[in-house]
This record gives sequence, structure tokens and C-alpha cells, in this order.
Amino acid sequence: MKIRRITFALFLFGIAACAGLSGRSGSRDSNEPTVVEVNNQGFLDMTVYVLRNSQRVRLGIATGSSKTRFTIPPDVVSGISTLRFIADPIGGRRNSVSEEITVVPGDTVGLLIPPG
Repeated sequence: MKIRRITFALFLFGIAACAGLSGRSGSRDSNEPTVVEVNNQGFLDMTVYVLRNSQRVRLGIATGSSKTRFTIPPDVVSGISTLRFIADPIGGRRNSVSEEITVVPGDTVGLLIPPG
């Protein structure tokens, strides 16, 4: 009786794992770029960086009062990655660092820079 329960539990686990893999492969192409959409509601232009494991990579400049899209380099996002974003104002002193976010290749991440 005990062997049945273990086998049944393993069987359910196997089905759940396969369902997760098939859903993931059909919905996302690993060749798609990983993108961050920056909504800079502030007046100042911001230099945007992505931070992974203390490696800081410059993505570009997000113009004030506008939306900008940056492609995150593929070597920064390999598999499941934990990232932070830094927004460094040009001509200002306030440096903003985002919370950690988990990203996989092909994701689109939204980054909001509030006014002020």
C-alpha cells in the first residue's frame, strides 16, 4: 500500500513537470531578445544600467518625460537570472536602484522612474 502512494506521487510529479516544460517551450522563443521598457516620468534624462552579480552593464539613456526600450545583452540574461536596474540622472544627484527581479530570456520588463 505504501509503495502505491509513493509511485502515485512520483507519477503526479512527472506529469506536473512535463506540463510545465511543454507550456514553457510553446509560449516563448529563447531567441527573442530580453527587453526593458523604461517609462521615465521625471524631467532629467537617466543613464540606465542593468546589474547582475555586481556586474554593471550600461543599456543607454532614457530621455526625460518619455518611454524608451532597451535590449538586455544575452550574456546578462542566461537562463533564469536575477537582475537589478540602476537609473543614474544626468545632471542630478539622485541615484535609483530597483528591487531584484527574476528574468528569463525573451521577457519584457517594465521600469518606472517617477517624477521628482
